[in-house]
Amino acid sequence: MGQSEQEPPSPSDPRLPPGQRVQRGWPALHYGPVPRFKPLSWELQVFGATASAERRGWDFAGFNALPRTTVRADLHCVTRFSVLDGEWTGVAAALLLDLVPPDTGVTHVMVWAEYGYSANLRLEDFAAPDTLLATHRDGEALTAEHGFPVRLVAPRLYAWKGPKWVRAIEYMRADRRGFWEERGYHNRADPWREQRYSHQEEPGDGPLR
Repeated sequence: MGQSEQEPPSPSDPRLPPGQRVQRGWPALHYGPVPRFKPLSWELQVFGATASAERRGWDFAGFNALPRTTVRADLHCVTRFSVLDGEWTGVAAALLLDLVPPDTGVTHVMVWAEYGYSANLRLEDFAAPDTLLATHRDGEALTAEHGFPVRLVAPRLYAWKGPKWVRAIEYMRADRRGFWEERGYHNRADPWREQRYSHQEEPGDGPLR
């Protein structure tokens, strides 16, 4: 999956953010082991500062029954490779926001994955029209190594902001750093501004340490 039959764009291709190169294929990078999928106990939850003060969950069948969206988007890894022109299909993050509205004071979300892995996003990035809880790429279901049954795809940010094996979305009234953000990566992660590491952060880019 993910192999391209076309010639890669030149380094000056306008789709490439600064410092990136085109990657043939789709490397599977992640921290820790690949979790074993357990369909009978799997659930995706939305919790935290919801407008109703209640949490909402979907089992595997319920999540897969939600309306689907397809977007064409690139994936930019902080390690400097980019995979271009992926066709991602899944549940739009904006749909979850409609189904489980956040409280008016929510500014950020924390995306939680297996083993307690997390990534924080500004609400505006999570709500972007090309942000998906993806289940398929290029018409094929994601493999376990690439995040089956669901991974977040947030094309406007470096790929570490899109965790594999997503299990929950937490609405937050204040920002908190996620897994890699606590370990020296930039809190916002805009590839077009090369926001790779926390030492590059300017005032207002992240919560107080």
